[in-house]
Amino acid sequence: MAEGNRVVLIGGHGKVALLAAPKLADRGYAVDSLIRNPEHAADIKAAGAKPVVLDIESAEVDQLADAFTGASAIVFSAGAGGGNEQRTRAVDYEAAVRSMKAAKQAGVDRFVMVSYSRALVDVDNLDPSNSFYPYAKAKHDADAFLRGTDLDYTILGPGALTLEPASKHVVLADEAGNLKDSDADGERMQTSRENVAEVITHVVSSNAARRTTVNFYDGKMPIVEAIL
Repeated sequence: MAEGNRVVLIGGHGKVALLAAPKLADRGYAVDSLIRNPEHAADIKAAGAKPVVLDIESAEVDQLADAFTGASAIVFSAGAGGGNEQRTRAVDYEAAVRSMKAAKQAGVDRFVMVSYSRALVDVDNLDPSNSFYPYAKAKHDADAFLRGTDLDYTILGPGALTLEPASKHVVLADEAGNLKDSDADGERMQTSRENVAEVITHVVSSNAARRTTVNFYDGKMPIVEAIL
């Protein structure tokens, strides 16, 4: 049972985190959602979580560790949203790395990173002048850093995010985000945000996919069967 356990959602006011919070709460978790803007507190409470005002872009490792202490899992679902290369690096890589170091310092082993399906390979395929490159580089480097830690991590790689409701069914992709030909038939390389929230809840509550990367799109296999 998850009762009494606490999950910290980093990027608590993001669309995925707002969908994940009530699902985790339904599983018996207390959820702390880290937010930068105190005006978002009401939205966090409405999602069944506790708002914690802490700007991860400026927070030091010690401050993050204080927020993490006693948690059973950390979920990094923050993002700068693109458009600013420096801020993208600051949030998607630097703040992510400080969060990993803080988790270790706080004694929280379970760390779930929301990445994207082509994070491993895009840096090798994109021209550095491409506007998407800073995001791809930041996510790639954050994932690589996480793999190099001894944290009990899961890296989640959804496809292009949509606002469709959760089907609770996915198709798994390879490490480069590609589907087998047989799986690709009729499949779009998209993932609903609510399915991402379902996958977060699944891997946290069942401790599935430990120390591995799971790239996935909306598909036909139940999440609980696809991700072990």
